[in-house]
Amino acid sequence: MSDDPRRPPHPVGLHAEWYAHCARGELRFQRCTGCGGWRHPPRHRCAACGSGAWEWTAASGRGEVFSWTVTHQPLHPAFAEAVPYVIVVVTMEEGVRLVAGVRGIGPADLALGLLVQAEVDPVDAEIGLVAFVPRTAFHQEV
Repeated sequence: MSDDPRRPPHPVGLHAEWYAHCARGELRFQRCTGCGGWRHPPRHRCAACGSGAWEWTAASGRGEVFSWTVTHQPLHPAFAEAVPYVIVVVTMEEGVRLVAGVRGIGPADLALGLLVQAEVDPVDAEIGLVAFVPRTAFHQEV
């Protein structure tokens, strides 16, 4: 394991499964096979119906900005060159919310309801990271 402080923590349990899908370039969320509800972050039981039956289901990757924060002060020197950076909360088409960084848009251009598309970047065999980009002609819905 690298000593790079920017490396995400080593995930365990259901979180490790989610990150493993991302490491393969796939965005998947849990979907209850009892009631069909989507959920994230991963957990063992459905909050809607209490079922423990679920599967990892491919997500559309499409969503809209629900909230965001802009970081101006790095909390570690390794992040000094990255500031200011934006972290968004996105409501996905599936109904779950996902927290991630953004690319291709500056803080001044963010807006509530901005349509975005997830891009999944494999980091290594165990972890992939999600970032959101504004939806453009290159991200047309199929």
